[in-house]
Amino acid sequence: MTSLFDLSGRVALVSGAASGMGRAMCLALAEHGANLVLADLNPAGLEQTAADVRALKRKAIPVVCDVSQPEAIRAMFATLDREFGRIDFLANVAGEGVLGRPEDIPLEDVEKTWRNLVFGRFCMCQEAGRRMIPAGRGSIVNIGSLASITALGRNHIAYSMAMGAVVQMTRELSTEWAAHGVRVNAILPAQVLNPSLEKRIEADPKLKDQFLKGIPAGRLGHPNDIQGLAVLLASDASSWITGALIPMDGGNLAMNGGGTRRYVDPV
Repeated sequence: MTSLFDLSGRVALVSGAASGMGRAMCLALAEHGANLVLADLNPAGLEQTAADVRALKRKAIPVVCDVSQPEAIRAMFATLDREFGRIDFLANVAGEGVLGRPEDIPLEDVEKTWRNLVFGRFCMCQEAGRRMIPAGRGSIVNIGSLASITALGRNHIAYSMAMGAVVQMTRELSTEWAAHGVRVNAILPAQVLNPSLEKRIEADPKLKDQFLKGIPAGRLGHPNDIQGLAVLLASDASSWITGALIPMDGGNLAMNGGGTRRYVDPV
């Protein structure tokens, strides 16, 4: 481990910590020295991630938290204050969208998606910022999606609107807080095999081939693909990176809509 990526003594709060990319981020941050507050709605998954972090000789505080509810978020930050008295890195990972055709989706589902992905994430950023600004340093990462900056179709209207807001929130916060030493960036994944995507593919196996047609790298993402980016953005190695929108997509965004990836037979 080089000092550039050393997170020893730092405190990270990660939402969505029970599974998928949130869990993967927690383990990578702990491996590089960070102590963690872990947030999720899945108590069993939280406890497993916490146990794995503790096995790496780091402190882990699991908190069952609905990140669409400001009261729950503020209570979690109060726990962070008691346990650590600081926050160095926030990863906003949790949040589900509701699919529905634009002409049919109930407004209640649009509002639910907005609360999950925008309202709650802003509250998380606000609470983190209130602590990072006086400290003169900190890093925030919002998990977006390629739907933040491109259209997906397939009934993603509410999700894509919300993720577009996440991107603009990231840009605005990075501009507002850069002079205080607080960095704010977004990671924009393509299709990553998290539990919700696995369920969708099980229900419609044709989806996998549809997704792969747009990914030149020839595979779907895995949660562990985010680990290097998480450590980079949490560490001093990215001290001059803020306001960035970083695709994590196997080349999906780079390929023209009419493009065709090259198929290579396995050796």
